[in-house]
Amino acid sequence: MKISLEEMLAFVSVVDTGSISAAAEQLQQTASGVSRALGRLEGKLAVTLLRRTTRRLELTEEGQVFLTQARRILASVEEAEEQMALRRQVPAGRLRVNTASPFMLHVIVPLIGDFRAQYPQIELELNSDDRFIDLLERRTDLAIRIGTLADSSLHARPLCASRRRVLASPAYLERHGIPVSVEALEGHSLIGFTEPESLNEWPLRHDQSDHWKITPTLRASSGDTHRALALAGQGLVCLSDFMTEADRTRGDLVEVLAEQRVEVRQPINAVYYRNSPLASRITCFLDFLSERLRGKIK
Repeated sequence: MKISLEEMLAFVSVVDTGSISAAAEQLQQTASGVSRALGRLEGKLAVTLLRRTTRRLELTEEGQVFLTQARRILASVEEAEEQMALRRQVPAGRLRVNTASPFMLHVIVPLIGDFRAQYPQIELELNSDDRFIDLLERRTDLAIRIGTLADSSLHARPLCASRRRVLASPAYLERHGIPVSVEALEGHSLIGFTEPESLNEWPLRHDQSDHWKITPTLRASSGDTHRALALAGQGLVCLSDFMTEADRTRGDLVEVLAEQRVEVRQPINAVYYRNSPLASRITCFLDFLSERLRGKIK
């Protein structure tokens, strides 16, 4: 049977205070409890650590050797506890964050400078995937996911929401004309996603439904590829506002069929496993994102 820290602490306290009763007072325990802890320790080690006389306690040779090691172990435990307490006060350590490439580039990256200035002891590791990943398998502390969540084993913290709208470049519309109805899209170059297929349902109201299932003329897996193709005048796209705000402000992309747009907002959540209290480095990143994204993405 392995010895416990409680037994080791009882032994060191008795040595330091000079008696079992004094050690008991220091540890806020009963004298009998400290005596039993010492007895268990000696039994597990199969040695006598303290020689008890009527007037005092003396260390045996084995006790002297064990005392040195016990002090070192207890000091290491105390140091570890202090380090954890310090981390709670000053978040530190590696933080692995995963999200889709467009959200990483257009939302997270512009905020990183401020976050690092505020939390210089946190070592960030930023990874991008355009599909959902297994957090445990990829050793990820935190993932940011866009759309409806399906994994019930994850805890989620809502960050914001973003609408999708149909866009094209002025150059494309000048060459091919502006579609005046949802049905007129069939005569245009439509850029769709390779997966998931649900992203090829555009939030446009028409006679039969509140969404329009497109037949893509051109497909790509990444939202940033869609954006680049649209900016290059290759067709119409349906993208989240967080990716195109600057483009729309500059007039590089303009909305098409705005009156037919259905207000569908994609939820954006931070997800993580939580089997114990969250590390402070994760909590502070969540709080930072929540504050910065509140009301910023529409």
